[in-house]
Amino acid sequence: MSRTFAITIALLVTVASVSAATVFIMNSNEQSASDMSEEQRLAREKLFGARKELPPIGKGQEMRPRW
Repeated sequence: MSRTFAITIALLVTVASVSAATVFIMNSNEQSASDMSEEQRLAREKLFGARKELPPIGKGQEMRPRW
């Protein structure tokens, strides 16, 4: 087995394991929000605010800050 072939296989295994870890972490984050108790959910809403849509931009308002 040549050195370049071994390095290529090692890189492919590394990329595949990182991809699998990323998918696993993303799926576990989605499930953790629904596993919270009601008390934890209320504390989270109190700290971060409820999941509401932002109000529409009024007439004459701008998106950019005024420095």
